[in-house]
Amino acid sequence: MAATLWTLLALPTVVGGGLLLAGRRADAVAAPAALAVAGAEVVLGGVVAGTRPAVTVPALPGIRVGAAVDGLSAVAVLTVAVVLLAVVSASVAEIGRGQARARFHGLLLVFAAAMLVTVTATDLVALLAAWEVMGATSYALIGFWWQAPGRARSAGVAFVTTRAGDVGLYLAAGAALAGGAAGLELAGLAGLAPGWRDAAVAGIVVAALGKSAQLPFSFWLSHAMVGPTPVSALLHSATMVAAGGYLLVRVQPALAATLWAGPVVAWVGVLTALALGAVAYAQRDIKQLLAASTCSQVGFVVLAAGVGAVVGGTAQFVAHAAVKTLLFLAVGAWLVTLGAQGVERLRGAARRYRFVGVTFAVGGVALAGVPPLAIWAAKDPILAAGLARSAVLYVVALAAVAVSAAYAAKAVAVVWARSGEEAEAEDGPRVALWQRVPLAGLAAVSIALGVVAFPVVAAWGARLLGVAYGAAPALWEIVVSGVVSVAVLAVAGWVHARAERARAVVLLPAGLVEWLHLERLAEAGVVRPVLALARGLAVVDDRVIDGGVRGCSAVVAGLARLADGRGELGLDRSIRAVAGAVRWLARLALRPQTGLVHQYYAQAVAVLLALVAVWVLLR
Repeated sequence: MAATLWTLLALPTVVGGGLLLAGRRADAVAAPAALAVAGAEVVLGGVVAGTRPAVTVPALPGIRVGAAVDGLSAVAVLTVAVVLLAVVSASVAEIGRGQARARFHGLLLVFAAAMLVTVTATDLVALLAAWEVMGATSYALIGFWWQAPGRARSAGVAFVTTRAGDVGLYLAAGAALAGGAAGLELAGLAGLAPGWRDAAVAGIVVAALGKSAQLPFSFWLSHAMVGPTPVSALLHSATMVAAGGYLLVRVQPALAATLWAGPVVAWVGVLTALALGAVAYAQRDIKQLLAASTCSQVGFVVLAAGVGAVVGGTAQFVAHAAVKTLLFLAVGAWLVTLGAQGVERLRGAARRYRFVGVTFAVGGVALAGVPPLAIWAAKDPILAAGLARSAVLYVVALAAVAVSAAYAAKAVAVVWARSGEEAEAEDGPRVALWQRVPLAGLAAVSIALGVVAFPVVAAWGARLLGVAYGAAPALWEIVVSGVVSVAVLAVAGWVHARAERARAVVLLPAGLVEWLHLERLAEAGVVRPVLALARGLAVVDDRVIDGGVRGCSAVVAGLARLADGRGELGLDRSIRAVAGAVRWLARLALRPQTGLVHQYYAQAVAVLLALVAVWVLLR
């Protein structure tokens, strides 16, 4: 079945490359071709997930490049393929006539192919190649509308920041090669000598955190929101931003074998989940809210890798992919029909387009971690593993769960608030069928994945991944996480509805709320502190971290100008001097070449006499 795996990886690469080469001539067939490829990828993904093929090809002396499908990569391949199909289907409506459809769909397919290689790569060589292609195509997709002011710069910020982290993979490859890892295999990293293993793991951790927009790299993801919404959906859900978390789960044995790596990764993940969750709560733009929430949710995958919760991390990877794709595509539907993006301008959008609103509400409630939906089921094993490591780690993670419910409530409450414009929905533009179908499917998946909470399903998942499941979450842990999510979702949603003086979804009975004085309690004890913390973190994220990166780039640019003005000039002068000397010697060498035989004879006699004289003097 190796041919099936080759086809899975080559089909989107070849078709996407062909669309890019054809350019605007292929605009008419770009969308149907991309849909056909995406559908074929789902079928091929199912086949390789069941047959588990592996392929290798020689690359360098003693090193072979390979790809294989095991339990973890089978889950990832199917996730990427399904999300790709949903995103391509929705993009048919958003990337309309008059736009460079062939370029868009070509880049989208090559980008997805790079992610498929990433999740199936068995060595650092294949991983590096796919990692680089994914970064390059993400730059082109984020800056797809490059004519608009600032969009090319935002794409550049995202590209340069992730490239800075990507250097870690090169360091990891060098350390693995020096440490004697056979063929740079990912599975062999845990067996390296301690010093080289530490260096390799450090490089992988830096690269993964950069790609997944974890602290301190989180700021680049907000810049990536300037691209088309289907790009954001694919980028955030199951590809580039999720790739770092996936990689850490993949190399979890190496993290466990390195004394410092597990705790560092776990704390970076949980602090990102908490801090970026607060940043998401403070956002006024719906795409920026979802962007910050992506950092927060992927933080739980990173936490899972740090504490060894492979089953929970994999479940969170899949659940987040389904939920975040659903939310972004719903926002994309509103962007196409309403032309609105800010939170304020989306008030009442769900009431005007109820189908999209219902699916968005399903995604929002799932994002909040409400039982029995997907993300609630995925987080419990992660929280249990965190509690086994440290009570403080568990408390911080539970706080991040509460903040997730708060920003999810904010988004759902606003889009379901009354705006007085609901009647316009009948006369306004309608949501296209290509957008409604994937929303329905993703909403169903977000609900169905809650079965992971059942111990039987979780144990089967552990066998699928080839890892030990460990102790299941205690009943009280499951209850606590569910109650925290439901309570914060209800209170935050109700407070937002009252604060905006708009009637939103009824989350608590009005009499019960009034009797408990929840409005004043929430405003004083929940809303104001969270808003203050979120604004402070947003300032740190935008001014301190982002400003530091801008400062570093300014220093590097200054050094480059200095090198160009002096170093380059000095080098140029040296080369010119050497070239002048060579030309002068060449002219001297040409003078004896007259073409006259008697002069050649005279020169030979002179040389002979000189040699005889030297021989006599030295005798």
